[in-house]
Amino acid sequence: MHRAGFVNIFGKPNAGKSTLLNALLGEKLAIVSPKVQTTRHRITGIVTEPGYQVVFSDTPGIIDPKYKMHEKMMAAVKSALEDADVALLLMDAKDDTEDCLALFDSLKLKATCILVVNKMDNLEKAALDTLRERLEKWGKAKAVVFISALQKKGLGDLKNAILQLLPESEAFYPEDTLTDRSTRFFVAEMIREKIFHLFDEEIPYHTAVLVTQFQEKATLTKISAEIIVTRETQKGIILGEKGKSIREIGSLARVDIEKFLDRKVFLELHVKVRDKWRDNDTYLREYGLI
Repeated sequence: MHRAGFVNIFGKPNAGKSTLLNALLGEKLAIVSPKVQTTRHRITGIVTEPGYQVVFSDTPGIIDPKYKMHEKMMAAVKSALEDADVALLLMDAKDDTEDCLALFDSLKLKATCILVVNKMDNLEKAALDTLRERLEKWGKAKAVVFISALQKKGLGDLKNAILQLLPESEAFYPEDTLTDRSTRFFVAEMIREKIFHLFDEEIPYHTAVLVTQFQEKATLTKISAEIIVTRETQKGIILGEKGKSIREIGSLARVDIEKFLDRKVFLELHVKVRDKWRDNDTYLREYGLI
């Protein structure tokens, strides 16, 4: 008997969805940062083992949309709700329990779900026991599993719970497939991740990255990318004094890209101003958000 299915991860911004996806895959596919709303796309990662295939999806954190970009992010969440065989409802152990349960209720899930409590190491045993009792009383999850995605604790229990709920099916993807996203997509995400790490306040949320050239040469891969911002002042901040900041973005991103591609990379970055791109369907489509 072979099992296969779509296991999609839902939760508030910063619950640890991307960290969990990376931990379950054993590979870094989804970018992570301490800031909320880092994930903008639905990112698929595929685990294939003898007897089963799990197609995991990381989804954007659930928010009230303020821009068209946010609306597209929530559309990605909606599509993931509709095609999930198993939903992982992820919450931070220190989040308000009732708020989280109210959010999960609002999803009106039809799929079987597992309630996953992340960052378990932040609570003492007595507090964990009280929380488990409350979550089991909720009664809508097939299992309640406590994990630490960052420390990779509890992942075995979570995998076992998932496999018990996975439907009988043939595999959906060839066994050597890790994701359905392109290499260009991940390169752009790695650059965007460095912007989240290096800049505070508004800059990361006003920024998009578009790979304009990806050329594999004999000894290296030549990549050009545009960093899109909404205002000239933001362009100046991204560039930095005498280009210091953009060189730092490029240097840090290149390390990750070379590791991802397993070859030398020449990375060239440019900054372009596009006013109100987050509310423009043409730009959102160009940046892969539609």
